[in-house]
Amino acid sequence: MLKDTLLVPGRRGAVIDDCVALVDEQVASKSGISGLAIKGAYAVVKAVKPGFIKEVVDRLIDPFVDRLEPFHAAAVAKGGDVIGYFGQHQGEIADALLGVTDEKAQRAQQPVVKKTYDKLRPTAKKHVEAAVPGVARIVARHGATAAA
Repeated sequence: MLKDTLLVPGRRGAVIDDCVALVDEQVASKSGISGLAIKGAYAVVKAVKPGFIKEVVDRLIDPFVDRLEPFHAAAVAKGGDVIGYFGQHQGEIADALLGVTDEKAQRAQQPVVKKTYDKLRPTAKKHVEAAVPGVARIVARHGATAAA
């Protein structure tokens, strides 16, 4: 199972670090007016609460890996090309990952959190889809490390 590969002690931290680096890369790649807004908000969050992004990734990684499991299993069953398979299923994978944050937003106790999430959610899928190739590289790299 994917969680037995990615989330074991000794590897979990490296996977989380790679995911934080992926978030940093994705934010840096944004352009235009919305890109400026995303970059600005991200910079504020990182300045106000250093380590916050890593904390969030650490809290979300378990359910994200659970959602990635069927895609990983399908990739392995079709020959093991995780990067290729994930690339062919970017929309489905984005929906699966956003399902985790959708559930968390629904359970949020603070109305401002729900309202902000609802406002950002319509554009979230395209951003998550853009990150799927990076997610695939992380899964493939750490899966290969575990197999070695």
